[in-house]
Amino acid sequence: MHTTSSDSLTFVNAGIAKGEMGTLRIQADKIAGLNQPVRSGDRVIDLHGDRVLPGLINAHDHLQLNNFPRLEYREPYRNANEWIAAVNLWMNADSAFRASVAIARDDRLLLGGIKNILSGVTTVAHHDPLYPRLLCNDFPTRVVEKFGWSHSLVVDEEESVLASYQRTPRDWPWIIHAAEGLDTESADEFERLDRLGCVGANTLIVHGIGLNRAQRARLMRASAGVIWCPSSNLRLFGETMDVTDFRVAGRMALGSDSRLTGARDLLDELHIAAKFAGLAEEALESLATRDNARLLRLTDRGVLRKGSLADILVLPRDLPLSRASRADVRLVMLGGIMRYGDKDYGHIALDSSQWAEVHVDGRPKVLDRRLAALLKTSGISEDGLELSCETWRAA
Repeated sequence: MHTTSSDSLTFVNAGIAKGEMGTLRIQADKIAGLNQPVRSGDRVIDLHGDRVLPGLINAHDHLQLNNFPRLEYREPYRNANEWIAAVNLWMNADSAFRASVAIARDDRLLLGGIKNILSGVTTVAHHDPLYPRLLCNDFPTRVVEKFGWSHSLVVDEEESVLASYQRTPRDWPWIIHAAEGLDTESADEFERLDRLGCVGANTLIVHGIGLNRAQRARLMRASAGVIWCPSSNLRLFGETMDVTDFRVAGRMALGSDSRLTGARDLLDELHIAAKFAGLAEEALESLATRDNARLLRLTDRGVLRKGSLADILVLPRDLPLSRASRADVRLVMLGGIMRYGDKDYGHIALDSSQWAEVHVDGRPKVLDRRLAALLKTSGISEDGLELSCETWRAA
């Protein structure tokens, strides 16, 4: 949803810096200033110390693959080829899986957007075609538009991979699944990409668990990077890559992957990332915001600064991101407009827009009424999200 607000608001008593309260002013769809006095005519929202973060950025998802039933995978697979073969078997043998595939793609994309906005994600890198539905004004999140991609050397022919890389502008990221496995076949994918000339400063390798030490060093010398999806790796292969060197070099992003293999959402992924990478809270927050924005070459988001998009996540005071769940989320704003959150913020943060009262994992919340209506008519449901027939109008 890329609508904008026509007036200005200022958050006061906002937990912007660690242990410090401040103000954050929003005008239209941008952040207009930090720690400035309230201006005459602004709507004032007292956060009472609640924490303000940039909206989270999910560096890797397949938005149309989040409605599938939880599959019992054999662990571990040796490589992505084995997993793809298993999925094809489910397609033939499992009626629930076939029913999930049969749902209209636009409805499945909608559910992927809902998954992300409920978890505080305001921008998603979708690793599949940029379907028209993703660019509609009523889509729940922003979707990265300026990027190139190939699925993988497993799925695409080398000629197709090379053509994708060559037509991608060098100031856009180019994203590909590679080294997704534990065997020599997986490690050799990096060599094949390098021989093709597809390892450059804009290359982002998704997964990369099969990379050996020398390949990791070559990848960093090229100023390329990796997108880490630890829950997906652990579920399919029983291992995930040691990301320490990429993290220290600032060459790592974090993605949730789809629920077909990954965790429920990016917040759950962050819990796993904290455990397996030993990240301090500040580093974890930077990974899901500033770092992801930098590797995806998004210069207008991921930080709270004047001129950035007013994509905002508000969490309860003193709640670290590593322990937050989507039910804890107090407020999500996209371009200065609230999309999801607690009712006590909704009634002062919004104009006369209509909202639906919902429950998320048992807690009362409000959700943009248009999103609730789209879900109701789609015939697809989000686990843990209970829609009500009632709507709530901001006073």
